[in-house]
Amino acid sequence: YRLNILLAGMNPFYFHAVNVILHCLVTLVLMYTCDKAVFKDCRLAFVTALFFAVHPIHTEAVTGIVGRADVLACLLFLLAFLSYNRSVDQLYVGEHFPPTASPFFLLLSLFLGTCAMLVKETGITVFGVCLVYDFFSLSCNGLKLRNGGIHQRPARQPAASPSASLHVPPAGRENGKHRFAHRSTWSSCHPASPEGGQRSGGLSVPSKAMWAIRSYLTANNNQNFLYTARPFLKRAALVISYVILVLYFRLWIMGGSMPMFSEQDNPASFSPYLLTRFLTYSYLLAFNAWLLLAPITLCYDWQVGSIPLIESIWDVRNLATVFLVLVMTLLSLHCIAAFKKLEHKEVLVGLLFLVFPFIPASNLFFRVGFVVAERVLYMPSMGYCILFVHGLKKLSTWLNKWRITVLTLFAFLLLLFSWKTVKQNEIWLSRESLFSSGVKTLPHNAKVHYNYANFLKDQGRNVEAIYHYKTALK
Repeated sequence: YRLNILLAGMNPFYFHAVNVILHCLVTLVLMYTCDKAVFKDCRLAFVTALFFAVHPIHTEAVTGIVGRADVLACLLFLLAFLSYNRSVDQLYVGEHFPPTASPFFLLLSLFLGTCAMLVKETGITVFGVCLVYDFFSLSCNGLKLRNGGIHQRPARQPAASPSASLHVPPAGRENGKHRFAHRSTWSSCHPASPEGGQRSGGLSVPSKAMWAIRSYLTANNNQNFLYTARPFLKRAALVISYVILVLYFRLWIMGGSMPMFSEQDNPASFSPYLLTRFLTYSYLLAFNAWLLLAPITLCYDWQVGSIPLIESIWDVRNLATVFLVLVMTLLSLHCIAAFKKLEHKEVLVGLLFLVFPFIPASNLFFRVGFVVAERVLYMPSMGYCILFVHGLKKLSTWLNKWRITVLTLFAFLLLLFSWKTVKQNEIWLSRESLFSSGVKTLPHNAKVHYNYANFLKDQGRNVEAIYHYKTALK
């Protein structure tokens, strides 16, 4: 902001221009991330970035000057993730987890993650994303390379006795490293026998997930986990220790206490009933997911009266919470089953990018100062876009005969989102259009009536201002 003022004064155009430039940079870096660490397909990466660029939920973060914190933190989040990914030796072939190939990029990741946290508190969640991605994705790359690639089929051998099919070739060496896996933690990533692979291959996703967990926990070689996972555990110890230090520093800056909010800011957190708080918080998760899925009703403020508290388990809105839990459970089980087969990490990365950045805004660990804030969905929307494009790819594969129809519908959705984004930008053009849109969109929100009344009073329209003041009090 200081740099903006030094270069262009208080002209709002340049503030908005910087926000738009940052949004373009985030879109480009997201495309690069999807190409290198998610899909490994430039076409899918481009579609993901295109879908992210036009999503209407980004309007508040990009158009509102204060939303620069969310956009800049998202850019630093992605750069920190890419730096961490670069620091791990993904070409390593051996019995251990991949070592740290570049300490410089690991330290750079810590620095960029710290900058993201200083810009926006949610930026610190990048370290959790990096560690989980490291354990579930990077640490199994060596196995795929040793097996000649996950998509390559082993050469067909002549028919022989059953014992011959279980013969393990002697371990060779390539560049001083083992080509074939020893009996270590790596072998717990895939079936221990052909029968086990056949047994898990024809099961549903939940069954595959349970089979993966059981085979992992019952593997005889898991006693060597601490030995084989030493490189990852060293990285994890460094990152976790650093995060604790940074959080302590952040609390010290804030004077050792969390921000104080009023009941109007977050009514659910002030409810004396545990059931009300739990049901309302859970529904707000589903409500935010709906805003990502179908951003039909958008508003600059979702406080006082916008979303009534859920005080009973018989409230019909609880069905949305149950549906969200079901979907997230199935996606998580899919990740476990995919980890078993060492593939489909698109769902894993999508869930990590969707869930982790939203944790600080979920009221899970501390009270936040809002009910719903569209700007905090800027970072989680990356995960939603990844999951959406992955699902679109699967759908077009299943409906091969209807692929053109599916792609046409997606193109129509892009146009629809673009139109909605343009209309939302028009709302943010002036104080009057912004406050009047809030009254039209959420007539039961006391705060939008109060803000609009203040504007009318400043314009000398006292009769209308009194009406909206009374409405806000009511």
